Amino acid sequence: MDIIGAILLLGGASFLFLGSLGLIRMPDVYNRIQAGTKATTLGTLLVLLGTALIQPQWSLKLLLIGVFLLFTNPLSSQVLANAAHRSKVRKSELTSIDDLEADREQQS
Repeated sequence: MDIIGAILLLGGASFLFLGSLGLIRMPDVYNRIQAGTKATTLGTLLVLLGTALIQPQWSLKLLLIGVFLLFTNPLSSQVLANAAHRSKVRKSELTSIDDLEADREQQS
């Protein structure tokens, strides 16, 4: 179990590292939010799972942290993206689809 836990910890750390690279390399705030959220959610869940395999007595606490993370991380990124869109934060020239704007036009 220790070896599998260590592999999961390494995989989680790799996803967290790739998420931090995405924050630097993505062209606009919307892409950065997506890169940061997806990579950190998966990376943190892998770290929690690896820790649970190494320290089984912490499993319940780590499970609760993981469930909390699954609910709050995507929700917070959606709220941040919505706030940036309402504030008219400029999109990259590479961004061609704006579903949020299309939804707002449909509601009007």
